[in-house]
Amino acid sequence: DVQLQASGGGLVQAGGSLGLSCAASGFTVDDYNIGWFRQAPGKEREGVSCIASSGGSTWYADSVKGRFTISRDNAKNTVYLQMNSLKTEDTAVYYCYADGARQYRGREFWGKGTLVTVSS
Repeated sequence: DVQLQASGGGLVQAGGSLGLSCAASGFTVDDYNIGWFRQAPGKEREGVSCIASSGGSTWYADSVKGRFTISRDNAKNTVYLQMNSLKTEDTAVYYCYADGARQYRGREFWGKGTLVTVSS
């Protein structure tokens, strides 16, 4: 059974930190490009960060560059998003997404979101 489980959301004050986890089951994260997206109330879903399969190159949205760090632990089959210096505008539901690479191209999965609330 394929599943992506995002966790780690919560309430934090502006300037604080939170770490999100995206645990995969039923497939290997190293075979997939894994991305974090977020959707704030009344706004469209937007890409936040992603990490490529195998080689591990990363991408960040300009709004989070220098504050967020994405990483992957293949042994735990999990991708992380460390969020530092949080701002109120980071408040959103965060989702992880898997996009298959190489022989897995065309396979994609969304996880259920985890809510991050940053208070002023």
